[in-house]
Formats: sequence, C-alpha cells, structure tokens
Amino acid sequence: MTPSDHYLVDVIGFNDVERQMLASIFALAARRDPGFAQFEPGTPGRTPDIYLVDADQAEAFQEFRSLHKRAKLPAVLIGTSAHGIDFPVLPRPLQWARLLQALDDALNAGDDIPPAEAVQAVLARTQPGLSQPGRSNSPRTLPPAEATQRMMGDTVLVVDDNATVRAFMQAKLAPFGFDVDFAETGEEAIGLAGTHDYTCVFLDVVLPGIDGYQVCKLIKNNKQAIKKTAVVMLTSRSSPFDKLRGSLAGCDEYLTKPLDEDRLLEVIAKFLPSGRRQARKAAHK
Repeated sequence: MTPSDHYLVDVIGFNDVERQMLASIFALAARRDPGFAQFEPGTPGRTPDIYLVDADQAEAFQEFRSLHKRAKLPAVLIGTSAHGIDFPVLPRPLQWARLLQALDDALNAGDDIPPAEAVQAVLARTQPGLSQPGRSNSPRTLPPAEATQRMMGDTVLVVDDNATVRAFMQAKLAPFGFDVDFAETGEEAIGLAGTHDYTCVFLDVVLPGIDGYQVCKLIKNNKQAIKKTAVVMLTSRSSPFDKLRGSLAGCDEYLTKPLDEDRLLEVIAKFLPSGRRQARKAAHK
C-alpha cells in the first residue's frame, strides 16, 4: 500500500523497459522527503498529484491532454517537445537525479505561478545555465511520516579510505533513509560484514591492508551473503582486466570513479529488494 505521505505520480505512456526503470526510480524515491510513488489507478481514496508523460508517444500525449482538462495538475514531460503546452520537458535517456528534481520543482512551482514562470522554475533546476532568482527551492510541506514507513530494513556499508568519497556517498544515500555504516580499511569492513546483514556493500578496490578484491571474496564466501548482499566495487581502474578481477572476486557491479550520480542511483535501486519487486510487478502488467 502506498504511504499517505508520498506524492503520487501518474505515469502515462513509455515502453516496457522505461516502465521497469521508472518502477525502480519510484521504489527508491519512496525513501526521499518528499517521497514519490507511482499512482495505481483504482487505489481507493487516492488521486494522482502530478503527471509524468511520454511526450513522444502520440496516444499517451492525447490521454494526458484529456486528463489535464479535468484535473489541472502539474506535469513533467519526457521527450523532444511539449507540443506547445507550458510544461517542462526532459530529454531522453531518463536520468534519475534530473527526473526527481523536476518532479520536486513542478510541485513547488504551485498553481499561483504563471505557466511560463513555472516552466522556468523547473528548467532552472534541471538545465545548467538557467536560473530563477528570488524564488524559494524549499519542498512543499508534507504530512509527518511514520518512522516505519521510512525505514524499510535495507542497510548499506561503504568501504573507502578517502574521506571525500565517504562524504559523497553519505550525501547521496542520506535522503533515502538507509541505515549506513562506513569503514576505512578492508579489515574493518570484514569485521562489520561479519556482524551485520547488509543489503549492499560499496567497496573501494585500493585499501590499506587487504584490498577490495580480497574483501569481496571474503564477504561472498559467506553463503548467506551470496544471496542477500550485493557488492559494488568502486575504483578508478576501468580496464577490462580490472573488471574481470572484480567479477572473479564475486562483485555484482563495478563502478568507476569519479562516480556518476545517475549510474549510482541506478545501482542502488537495482539492489533494493523493494525496487526489484516493483520492477517485476511492472514487467508483468
């Protein structure tokens, strides 16, 4: 059941692959404040708060126009054109961070802002070089959320001896309500992994003492961890040989530094149990 403190996004159009991706985005976005969840038609007592529309799909765009005539809700369009309607347009491919920011800003713009200004307010936050001076970027106030709705049991371990990387990961993980631990050495990581159940371990390759490949092997030697713990290698080494070493060590994903935010969010969503369930549900509709 969708928690009442989430904004509901009515997804109109999109192909099967994009719908699976969006299902994972909203599974992750449910942890944010404000949270977003995908609107399911027929949900008792709930109506959508915003539209997300495939503007390149003629049938979907016509459906959106019909719905918008009845309910003047904000919208974010994905595609090449807004077809003359004053709503923000984000280009393909779908990018996690920009999409969530656009949804935030479309809701923040409010009905009291003229359409042209509302579009500029969103574009100022989603396209470099544009600005909207004098306008607050604070999210609209939501009803207080219960702690049990925010904490869904997923835990993360970040292993990196670089304080800058740890701070970056902390900033990117914090909005989603994960229980996050940090380690600076391979030995410390092994100790934590032996006493805690982690959903995902982000693991630097070059560490003081034992390296990330050895840490990954030790974590994956735990038969329970193979099933429930994903290991994502973080490294500046991007050669095919290094990636092969990561695969042989048992890692589930291999991310190169500097970390791309959209790719990082994609990996986080991929290894969330809730994200996988949502993706499978969307795939079988």
